[in-house]
Amino acid sequence: MRRPAQYSRSPRTSSPPAADEASQAAPADPATARAPKASRWQPGRWTFATLLLLCMAMAAGGAFYWPRQGLHSLTQKDIDAAVLRTLQTASLPSPAARAADVIRPSVVRVVSYGPEKATPEAKTEKRGRNLAKGKPTETKPEDDNERGVGTGVVIVDKGVILTNLHVVAGADKIKITFYDGLESTATIVSVQPENDLAVLQAQKIPDDLVAATMRSTGDLQSGDQVAVVGFPFGIGPSVSAGVVSGLKRSFRSPEGKQELGNLIQFDAAANPGNSGGPLVNMDGEVLGIVTAILNPTQQRTFIGIGFAVPIENAAAAAGMPPF
Repeated sequence: MRRPAQYSRSPRTSSPPAADEASQAAPADPATARAPKASRWQPGRWTFATLLLLCMAMAAGGAFYWPRQGLHSLTQKDIDAAVLRTLQTASLPSPAARAADVIRPSVVRVVSYGPEKATPEAKTEKRGRNLAKGKPTETKPEDDNERGVGTGVVIVDKGVILTNLHVVAGADKIKITFYDGLESTATIVSVQPENDLAVLQAQKIPDDLVAATMRSTGDLQSGDQVAVVGFPFGIGPSVSAGVVSGLKRSFRSPEGKQELGNLIQFDAAANPGNSGGPLVNMDGEVLGIVTAILNPTQQRTFIGIGFAVPIENAAAAAGMPPF
């Protein structure tokens, strides 16, 4: 509890008549005369006690006791200038970095095991994974039964995960690696082949598993900023950023076996291994599931156009209500 301010009282001084009487009563002999005692209080001088109390008062609430003409009240111009100085001198994270921080705890690495795929695309993808791991680019089938690497995103904190069907189709075993490093096997609980989607259920989950937030694409426009988080060639989680470059696009796989429609086209870099990962806005909300990249050659590397299934379709694959 703040104590009330204390003020010192001025010492009492002798009245002038009393001083005159004292001077009249003093002996006239200079040898025996004594000089009058100096008064403790003299105009224009401070006593030690007064100065001490003033210092204590200023320490307790100096702004209150300071002369008002010395105060400067903040204006909106002062606040704007301070904010501008902070923006010019402080290093702030980019929008993509903030979005990645939001979604990263919900992104998982998906590895499927089983017989080797014999397609040229599968061989190219495997060479890329081996190169990233420092292994020989060509290995025998019996050396590694890792069938494919992709990405998934947790949509329910009980371990329900969305990914691409082509990442896990035909696998004998599926292994999930969560953000905190926990590994778990997973099973396929439902599929949506027309949108290349699969829903997985992890057998073990972290105690603090975070589910992603999904955002309707109803107001999405070309030019909106987006980011992709995943495991290209098994490396990650990696982040790339770009913009939405088109809506309601169609894509036919190089083999011509399937055509996907109503896709989000984007230019954030994606490569084999990003499949099944989230396409997010700058708030880290999931707009779609990355499913394909366009490349007229068989190299399966990114040349500037990727596609994602809108989250409305992906949520329907998981049996979740639409937005």
